[in-house]
Amino acid sequence: MTRYLVAIHHPDDYDPAALEDEAMHRDIDILNDEMVAAGIRLFVGGLHPVAVAKSLKAGPGGEVEITDGPYLKTSEHVGGFWVLEAADMDEALEWGRKAAIACRVPVEVRAFH
Repeated sequence: MTRYLVAIHHPDDYDPAALEDEAMHRDIDILNDEMVAAGIRLFVGGLHPVAVAKSLKAGPGGEVEITDGPYLKTSEHVGGFWVLEAADMDEALEWGRKAAIACRVPVEVRAFH
């Protein structure tokens, strides 16, 4: 079995208070219950907004620079994720499809090495 990251992408200005409702939370809870029942969910976590992220970058002399915000300058960032253990990419994509529906945002599925 291979491990897969199912990453939930939020726009930078994502506001859970304005965009998430009871129905969405119920759908995510149902999906989590399905994953547990299927025995494929290894870990799940939501992340704080990118506004409170810190980025670290090693310089040539071994010094490390710490800056506010995300490392990548994009309009979307990972807002949460699941780590699943699935038989293959097709099975992981099926769970990713369910995650996109439950979370109502784009989802990325990638295998771990």
